[in-house]
Amino acid sequence: MIGLGAIAGIAVVELGMVLIPGPNMIYLVSRSIAQGRRAGLISLAGVALGFLIYLLAVSAGIATVFALVPEIYLTIKLAGAGYLLWLAWKAVRPGGRSAFEAQELAPDGSRKLFLMGFVTCLLNPKVAILYVSLLPQFVDPERGHVGLQGLLLGVTLIAVGVAGNAFFVVTAGSAAGFFARHPLWQRLHRYAMGTALAGFAVKIATERSGAAVALR
Repeated sequence: MIGLGAIAGIAVVELGMVLIPGPNMIYLVSRSIAQGRRAGLISLAGVALGFLIYLLAVSAGIATVFALVPEIYLTIKLAGAGYLLWLAWKAVRPGGRSAFEAQELAPDGSRKLFLMGFVTCLLNPKVAILYVSLLPQFVDPERGHVGLQGLLLGVTLIAVGVAGNAFFVVTAGSAAGFFARHPLWQRLHRYAMGTALAGFAVKIATERSGAAVALR
């Protein structure tokens, strides 16, 4: 059976990923600030479904395809790094916005909220890298059924990811109010967000042994 060390390790990595601002967090926080916690939580349900789809894809052997055709993995890795660099530039450029800066968004219905959360998750390179590249490395064939190990690790990823994002959804309004009253902290948060995204992108693009090592 899977070891507690593997579960703890994957949980820590996922928590670190949640704390690094990315497309999921930016969308969820923006929606929660503009439309309320209920809208943010509905969007989060869509994100959770995206997590599940990635887990099923890994279970179906997509990681094996990337191992057999490394050019596909390299293309996805570089595209993901480029996307994160673009997000970093949006954060630090003159006139950039913090994820917690209040902004006007047209209200969306529950169905669209769920769908947008789902699509945002599927197009998030951070999630793709985490599930496709990192998850299989915590599986130990000597500990029994590989598929069951992957499932338990995946459930751990989803639980930590959903809980972490739910925290940001629930506290988004308070954080937005704080940053509105303290513009200096808003700028510092924006630069910290951009730096974290840029650093993560550079590690992904330059680490020859794969994105999983870059996440450690």
